[in-house]
Amino acid sequence: MQSIITLALILALISPCFGSNYTFYNVMDFGAVGDAKTDDSQAFLKAWRSTCGAEGTPTLLIPQNYVFLLSALLLKGPCNATTILIKLEGKIVAPAKDAWVGHTNSLISIVKVERLTVDGSGGLIDGFGSSWWPCKYCPRPATLIFDACNYLTVHDLSITNSPKSHIHVHGCKDATFSHINITAPADSPNTDGIDVTSSKNIVIQNSTIQSGDDCVAVSGGSVAVNVTGIACGPGHGISIGSLGKRNDTVEEVYVRNCSFTKTRYGARIKTFPIGFGCARKITFEEITLVETRYPILIDQNYGTYYLTNGGGVEISGVRFRGFQGTSFDGRAITLDCGQLGCHDIELDQIDISSSPAKPAYCFCNNAHGTVTSTVPNCSCLLP
Repeated sequence: MQSIITLALILALISPCFGSNYTFYNVMDFGAVGDAKTDDSQAFLKAWRSTCGAEGTPTLLIPQNYVFLLSALLLKGPCNATTILIKLEGKIVAPAKDAWVGHTNSLISIVKVERLTVDGSGGLIDGFGSSWWPCKYCPRPATLIFDACNYLTVHDLSITNSPKSHIHVHGCKDATFSHINITAPADSPNTDGIDVTSSKNIVIQNSTIQSGDDCVAVSGGSVAVNVTGIACGPGHGISIGSLGKRNDTVEEVYVRNCSFTKTRYGARIKTFPIGFGCARKITFEEITLVETRYPILIDQNYGTYYLTNGGGVEISGVRFRGFQGTSFDGRAITLDCGQLGCHDIELDQIDISSSPAKPAYCFCNNAHGTVTSTVPNCSCLLP
């Protein structure tokens, strides 16, 4: 009798351990090779289907010490699992342009997966963008797209050399991105760090982004986006837009405690000359500048796209506060507004200097608002 009781206790103790094994889905167990030469896409897809179909809180494991070559991969929900964790510990690489198989939307698309966490600690995704960049007019893929993924958390993820944008967040709600590390050369075309479109309640924080285009871009249909603690450079700064091709609306964007180091732009709002939509309740504050070419820029003459019957994108309620640092060639503040004008613009506690040969200056066109404690002087801002 005593032996039966002892055996029962042992089984009770170890059964949770055995049970937890079923919650881990290692891509190696589904046929992945990880030699950087074999296409492991089908193995990843099989592992995903098992993970997504599991009950409870499964984990998809991409293990360390392997390099996984993937072609265009779609990880699709909805899933049975309550929450899902993807642990990227190894390296994922994209094929060269000439070896690309499938659509050119993205390397990895994650669609309609709720309560997903992506932990990239120790891992890396390499988009092999150098094989795409010389082809200026080729349709180039993003590296990672999250589409309609609500209650999303992505942290400690490193992505390098995307053919186009590194991360695209579309149609998502309540998503947080933290400790993201993105690198691409300054001359790599259209390699945005993180793009946000048609999304709500998005947080991007404590990350380092080096790219050939916008470090972060918030575009049409996005509301309540917080961007804090971003070290940007090289790149094109943090942008609202471009807006105006459709009835684009961006509201309640808060950018704080970010740095722009030798970037082409700093805090930027860009709209097409004739279009539809609005950008309002936008704040940039506590910004550090190091030789930024256009530290503060509203550009309503962006690009060459025109709509014959567009009334113009409305810009209002924009705050630029607490900017400190240097302009590359003196163009410290540029408020180039369209025919509707920009309204309720605030410049406060700004100190931007430049070299003695090219003193910092402010330029305004049809911009209305208030100025306090701002260098350079910006008396061109209309009431």
